[in-house]
Amino acid sequence: MKNNEELTLIEEITRNDDTKYIEISNMVQNGRAELAAERGFIKEVRILQLNIPHSTHVANYEKYINENFTMPDEKMDHFEEWTKTDEMQAEIAAILKENHIG
Repeated sequence: MKNNEELTLIEEITRNDDTKYIEISNMVQNGRAELAAERGFIKEVRILQLNIPHSTHVANYEKYINENFTMPDEKMDHFEEWTKTDEMQAEIAAILKENHIG
């Protein structure tokens, strides 16, 4: 595994072209997204829900993120949007449903 991040929140990220997407994240990654917004890599990030339950769907998505992506440090020079397989899109949809979002 590349990381051992625990995903604990749901956030909405607004790209510079004003399109939006939902991400399952944590406070560290949310802080990086805030920094990315300050640097103009994305337009905005906002937390939709904190302290989400660690369901099977969250665990599955967390495993995918930890195996496929590296968390950025404060020296980042871009914002990497985590690409998602169809299976991971379905996990996110289930997480949103579990948390009564969308």
